Amino acid sequence: MNAERPPGDGPRDAEGGPPPGVTPTLVPTLPTLHVVGVKLTSTGRTFACDAGKLATALRLGDRVVLDDEGASVGTVAVAPAPRAAATPLPRLLRVADARDLARLEADHRRAGEALAYARERAKARQLPIKVFRVEMHAGSGRATFYFAAEQRIDFRDLVRDLASKVHARVEMRQVGVRDEAKMVGGIGSCGRELCCTTFLPKFAPVSIKMAKNQNLALNPTKVSGQCGRLKCCLVYEEANYVEAAKRLPRAGKHVTTPEGVGRVGDVDVLRERVRVYFEDQPPKVFPAADVSVLAPPPGEPPRG
Repeated sequence: MNAERPPGDGPRDAEGGPPPGVTPTLVPTLPTLHVVGVKLTSTGRTFACDAGKLATALRLGDRVVLDDEGASVGTVAVAPAPRAAATPLPRLLRVADARDLARLEADHRRAGEALAYARERAKARQLPIKVFRVEMHAGSGRATFYFAAEQRIDFRDLVRDLASKVHARVEMRQVGVRDEAKMVGGIGSCGRELCCTTFLPKFAPVSIKMAKNQNLALNPTKVSGQCGRLKCCLVYEEANYVEAAKRLPRAGKHVTTPEGVGRVGDVDVLRERVRVYFEDQPPKVFPAADVSVLAPPPGEPPRG
């Protein structure tokens, strides 16, 4: 009696291998690297890098040198961990020494001087732009100027002025107001550093409906952040508010309460309380468990 072959097992010869003329399918294995997260700037994105032989010696906050264009100096933001890498990653050359840190400090000084000069030349040429950040890449001979503008700007003359000043290839990069706030940083209305500056890897879509679901006053000064757009933190508790609101009657519904029949005026989602308005007495607040939606009369379609 032949042994039963496991389901999905392909044809094999007497020795257990594939039959003649059939090429076995090989599944490629991805190389395992010690991947570390590195930030080039305190408010920038985190890049995945190959730690190599430095994996065991690196700690959070260490300054390292990347094997990229210009040998940039970065800060370890995510501890090394073994992971499978599908694409080649930038490799860490060494832990930054005094010469690397001195070069970085010199680049920062040059960036500050270039920023002041760029603002001066933009004002002299009457360009409606706001230059707010400069990154100098001394090793690659490149300088990146970040600016915000409400319209398309012809800044070719400004680029020539900047190139003659910094003696490097100038790149002008226009960003939106949210990216500007992320790069510049600041303190939010909560008293803490901006979320986008500290830990948010990317911006999530935010809508005014989220503010309505959380019963926030639709005052631009209350729901807007430093960038003038809706606050990113409106996304954090949106799912909890939507889920909790399913257990409560909506505003405008007629409900039965221990005091009689009334109409829902306001809903406190977090405390699960309902404010009910009556025709013959002042409004009162009831726990959600004491309120039930009034069923419509037979034959009458439900309202709203």
